[in-house]
Amino acid sequence: MADRVCVGAIAGAFGVRGEVRLKSFCSEPADIAAYGPLFTEDGARSFAVTLTRPVASGFAARLTGVTSKEAADALRGQRLFAPRTALPGLGDDEFYHADLIGLDARDTGGVSLGTIVAVLNHGAGDLLELRGAGLKSPQLVPFTRAIVPTVDLAAGRVIIDPPDGLFD
Repeated sequence: MADRVCVGAIAGAFGVRGEVRLKSFCSEPADIAAYGPLFTEDGARSFAVTLTRPVASGFAARLTGVTSKEAADALRGQRLFAPRTALPGLGDDEFYHADLIGLDARDTGGVSLGTIVAVLNHGAGDLLELRGAGLKSPQLVPFTRAIVPTVDLAAGRVIIDPPDGLFD
């Protein structure tokens, strides 16, 4: 999966003629249709995407090979992936969420805090979800420059400068 990045998800059928409700995870939501065929997580299926109109929380879209409401409903919950080579290049200090998953999180003294298992966004900014032996439950860390001053993809780690009380 390192050569693919999740760019969206199918939320279910839209109408009765095979359109799907498509949620885009792209910084420019409409760009989801420009990244070539999109693949299911297992890579078993691929779809060319044609956006037909904006709808609440995404787009109505046509996917190649999906021609009925039943076929569209069967795809509900499928995440769609684009080849990394089809995505735009990143600037300095920009990362795809997929690149952060699995990185070791350490504090400024080098002590391991856990591993990043997810990057979440509930509307107020990205959160890193950490899990590790020293944590009683998953820990959410705001992904800001002040709290996560260093992301070193080559070394496979991030440095976290947690505010007081974050890991208590």
